[in-house]
Amino acid sequence: MDILENVRMAVATLASNKLRSSLTMLGVIIGNASVIALVGIGQGAQNYTLDKINSFGPNRLFIFTGGGDIDGFRVQEQTLVLADAEAIAEQAPAVQAVAPEISSNSVMIYKSRKTNTNIVGTTSEYLYVRNLVVTQGRFLNKSEQQQNAQVVVLGPDLATKLFERENPLGREVQINNLSFQVVGVLEGKGSFLGQNEDEQAYIPITTMADQIAGRRSAYGVPIDLVQVSARDLPSVRAAAFQITNILTQRHGKKDFSVVSNKSFQTLVGQVTGVLSLTLAAIASISLLVGGIGIMNIMLVSVTERTQEIGLRKAIGATQKAILTQFLVEAVILSVTGGLIGTGLGLGGSFLVATFTPLKPSVPISAIVLAVGVSGGIGLFFGVLPARRAAKLDPIVALRSA
Repeated sequence: MDILENVRMAVATLASNKLRSSLTMLGVIIGNASVIALVGIGQGAQNYTLDKINSFGPNRLFIFTGGGDIDGFRVQEQTLVLADAEAIAEQAPAVQAVAPEISSNSVMIYKSRKTNTNIVGTTSEYLYVRNLVVTQGRFLNKSEQQQNAQVVVLGPDLATKLFERENPLGREVQINNLSFQVVGVLEGKGSFLGQNEDEQAYIPITTMADQIAGRRSAYGVPIDLVQVSARDLPSVRAAAFQITNILTQRHGKKDFSVVSNKSFQTLVGQVTGVLSLTLAAIASISLLVGGIGIMNIMLVSVTERTQEIGLRKAIGATQKAILTQFLVEAVILSVTGGLIGTGLGLGGSFLVATFTPLKPSVPISAIVLAVGVSGGIGLFFGVLPARRAAKLDPIVALRSA
């Protein structure tokens, strides 16, 4: 009997017991749907996170306080000052723009409305380094930094909270009992890692240091971090090298860390990749359960079809033919369940893409692998019932009927 005849007979047998066949496939369907959906969602989460990081600027570098170790403990004192940022801007040829930053949470008030928000003290270069877009008014300028001007630029969500439908430009808001004039509103960038940048406010860094945070030291204005934009992507490595040399000479030691945007992307890609694989591995356990279900139902089928098996053997069917017939039935059940589960998994991924900012994507290789594994599970768990059927003695089988 050729393989096509075996397939035809298997399909006819399974079709005659539609409910049992459907219930047998259920475990494989759920397993495949889970694997495909989780792989797609994991890939979507990875792409979303990397796009968010890249939207800040692919040529960006971060300079943080700390980096040296004393007796195994990381240095935590604040060593970066505003003059360091100015030195980098003047002395590093590979650097396009430098934006020092001081952050502090404060209450902002307009008339009877008030909200607690993150105030960022920075310079005019921040707009370029962070790829921000001004939708109303303008951003901070250098003269305002030199004059310690009391001006503020608002994120779009913050502007809506305070002003609702009013035009915020030219209005006065209160920060720490000081009046600040609104000179601009930014375009939305959304939330990332639990922080909504659209609810932030931006003021000149000197104003922040003198009037809000109260930061001054013998070495200058202490800052939280410096964000730097290299001239282009190939210049990132050179910029990091130049920044390290400049700050090491100024500080006399390496008490800072320089991290590129690409480092964050690599780290995030590794973490999300491992999480996606872990979730897919957990979901694949249901495929194993589905395989056990196929084996149990096939064992029951062998018992119920004892007379059929005995009759076929009596008229000349070999053990190989009986073995092949039951294996084909098991594989058809598992592959069909795998295809249905794959369709459901892709449908689930589509729903996630519709209702969330994630854009799941399932590689073709993952689909082929999932369906292939389903077929392999059917073949593996179908061997025991198929062998039991093949080894039945035809006389005993006919008598037991």
